[in-house]
Amino acid sequence: MEQRGSTNLMPSLHLCVCLSAPPPPLVGYDFAAVLEWFAERVDRIILLFDAHKLDISDEFSEVIKALKNHEDKMRVVLNKADQIETQQLMRVYGALMWSLGKIVNTPEVIRVYIGSFWSHPLLIPDNRKLFEAEEQDLFRDIQSLPRNAALRKLNDLIKRARLAKDQLQAQDFSKFQPLKSKLLETVEDMLANDIAQLMVLVRQEESQRPTQMVKGGAFEGTLHGPFGHGYGEGAGEGIDDAEWVVARDKPMYDEIFYTLSPVDGKITGANAKKEMVRSKLPNTVLGKIWKLADIDKDGMLDDEEFALANHLIKVKLEGHELPNELPSHLLPPSKRKITE
Repeated sequence: MEQRGSTNLMPSLHLCVCLSAPPPPLVGYDFAAVLEWFAERVDRIILLFDAHKLDISDEFSEVIKALKNHEDKMRVVLNKADQIETQQLMRVYGALMWSLGKIVNTPEVIRVYIGSFWSHPLLIPDNRKLFEAEEQDLFRDIQSLPRNAALRKLNDLIKRARLAKDQLQAQDFSKFQPLKSKLLETVEDMLANDIAQLMVLVRQEESQRPTQMVKGGAFEGTLHGPFGHGYGEGAGEGIDDAEWVVARDKPMYDEIFYTLSPVDGKITGANAKKEMVRSKLPNTVLGKIWKLADIDKDGMLDDEEFALANHLIKVKLEGHELPNELPSHLLPPSKRKITE
């Protein structure tokens, strides 16, 4: 710490150790020991496996075992998954999880990212959307490392302090002055209470700081423009169109609308509910759709808002996520002045 009473911690390395296979053995070079040294200091450890030639050799198993006590930092990438068919990919994924379960002793399942993390064209493009989603999840995980760096350092401090305490109690100190149990109790009290209070202060300080994210390189390549993840799909459909995308199916939605007894051009929430529940979506999802579609917040829907609600239902039924806020291109033409 830099000063008394402050929770400012030394900058973290924010590094990732990416392992695909151990190098050939070298004289006087303990690869496992070097990895263990790095594992204590980095924020993320990524294990790489090729989907088309999955093999965990004995040497690689020993390397993974050398990362013991750092399982919380480990992530797995099943790379080059475009080189095998979907059914075979499922088998490879299952085999990988089974193999890792015998090597990595952790109660939680390690997160595995499936994709094709290189610049070559996809050999079998069937799972393109899955690969894109997994890539974005991995990028978000790496980008979030600076935000949680201080808490990880505190957790590492707790691990080392408890390990040192256990080792001290197991040693023979008969030739030394008696071990003062009160000092050990002080350490235990620090770990149980003082560190917990310090973590609260760290979270408070980090919440007040600007969000820190890893930037540059591949992280910039898919954030903006038409090749961003999900661009032009789901709720993003029609983002570049001059006309309102909902208008394509509005005549069909209008037919339903006028069977729901509109008064002064609007239907009540109760009547809208009767039609919306036909989608069989959960009430929590339909409630979110209602909030997005009721632009003027009057508790009723006109024909454009009703068409929008049905469009969002269609988006969800096709497997896409709903936006937290309605994108500007989905605003009904007559409501765009209301939101300005």
